[in-house]
Amino acid sequence: DKEKKKFYVLEMFPYPSGNIHMGHLRNYTIGDVIARFYKANKYNVLHPMGWDSFGMPAENAAIENKISPGEWTKKNISHMKSQLMKIGLSLDWGREISTCEKKYYKHQQQIFIDFFNKGLVYKKDSFVNWDPVDKTVLANEQVIDGKGWRSGVTVEKKKLSQWFLNISKFSNELLNDLENLKDWPEKVKLMQNNWIGLSQGAEIKFKIVDSSSTIDVYTTKPETLFGASFIALSVEHDLAQKFKDSEKFKSFRENCLKLQEKKDFVTDKIGFNTQLNVEHPLIKNCKLPIYFSNYVLINYGNGAIFGCPAHDERDFEFAKKYKLKITSIIKNKNKELPYCDFKESDTLDNSNFLNGLKSKEAKKTILKKIKQDKIGFETSKFKLKDWGVSRQRFWGCPIPIIYREDGEILTVDKNQLPIELPADTDFSGSGNPLDYHPQWKYTKCSKSGLNAIRETDTLDTFFDSSWYFLRFCSPNSNDEPFDEKNTSYWMPVDHYIGGIEHAILHLLYSRFFTRALRECGYK
Repeated sequence: DKEKKKFYVLEMFPYPSGNIHMGHLRNYTIGDVIARFYKANKYNVLHPMGWDSFGMPAENAAIENKISPGEWTKKNISHMKSQLMKIGLSLDWGREISTCEKKYYKHQQQIFIDFFNKGLVYKKDSFVNWDPVDKTVLANEQVIDGKGWRSGVTVEKKKLSQWFLNISKFSNELLNDLENLKDWPEKVKLMQNNWIGLSQGAEIKFKIVDSSSTIDVYTTKPETLFGASFIALSVEHDLAQKFKDSEKFKSFRENCLKLQEKKDFVTDKIGFNTQLNVEHPLIKNCKLPIYFSNYVLINYGNGAIFGCPAHDERDFEFAKKYKLKITSIIKNKNKELPYCDFKESDTLDNSNFLNGLKSKEAKKTILKKIKQDKIGFETSKFKLKDWGVSRQRFWGCPIPIIYREDGEILTVDKNQLPIELPADTDFSGSGNPLDYHPQWKYTKCSKSGLNAIRETDTLDTFFDSSWYFLRFCSPNSNDEPFDEKNTSYWMPVDHYIGGIEHAILHLLYSRFFTRALRECGYK
């Protein structure tokens, strides 16, 4: 009855591990109570269930038990469904979905193609979290204290060509729209705010001595520029290419990446002196040495900082260790170094034309100066980076991309969907079996007839679960991922139940998906 008020209660749908446990029961009992309450109050209630059924555990089980991932997964789903039905929860089993079923991932592949055509998905080389046991890429949230969330082994850094979703395009919108989520828990909004991570500052160019190249540094404290005594770079910065043949640097880089996987990696700060210098952009005849260091990360700013040791604790420790100059630029604070707790009322010193200005006014003044001298500009940065969705494994949604022999990278025609996984797969080797499949990997371009190779990476399961709440509204829709009439009635979800840490990114990715789908013409 579409005239009645609706209530959509959604639990985070489970991975079919084989058995329902007490954590599941607790979660689903909460949802069941809420659903029954609203049903008793004459609401139309949508209370669906499905299975987040792609992923590495099924592939591992296939290797260990010599059974196909699909067979293992379906067996587990059957058992877990029977358990849930015995409990007597008020679930609408007529809307059941499973992400490994082709009637689900066919539409997911359609969404990927739409994203590709709108420039919302792209491929680039990137350092990734590599699990050496599971032999796949892990998202940042799948690395716990430097170890793989399933294997428990230390994660490595590896450079691979990866598919990314352009979530950063929506950074401003995702951040600002948190204010409109009046009924969301404040903790969830705060954690998403921190994950998106907006900061205001400036980008300043430092010219490398005896070179036309510059190092672009992003800083939130441009007013401290006269206190700079060195440049520190991430070992993944572009300048590292200059040292790619140096055994000393390669060893240093490997050590840094290992240290960065540890929770307390900044405890021991190490540096590699490049023997290169930059010119200070505002002090004539002043050269600053360039170091690589483990405490500078590539995913913050530009992977480069200017060290201001008198007013940053990490810079202070680094400067003391490598005997670098330490100059206080806050008046009367020489005996309190490092003095990091800046106040707007602090007066600048040892800072040329900024001397005597309060900190707040000094920032405005130097921003005008760097713009006037064309050595930088005011800008903002987000901590949120584009989302890598490639996974080097068999049991996942195939990415509908082909690499044609003439070098073109193309999406598969939608009339060829779904691209299914091969049934005859050998799991006895290491790595992704799709890389070695004798038939599935090879195809022809339907447009040109040219030979082509399929993309053998599959999609991260977070992609699978970022739009399932829409599919539940019309789970049997054949032509489209979801039916507009049904989503306009049932959405938004009224009550979502799941673990808060996991929900932070589920909800962030879901918010991205709704915006990306809107841009592709979905309603």
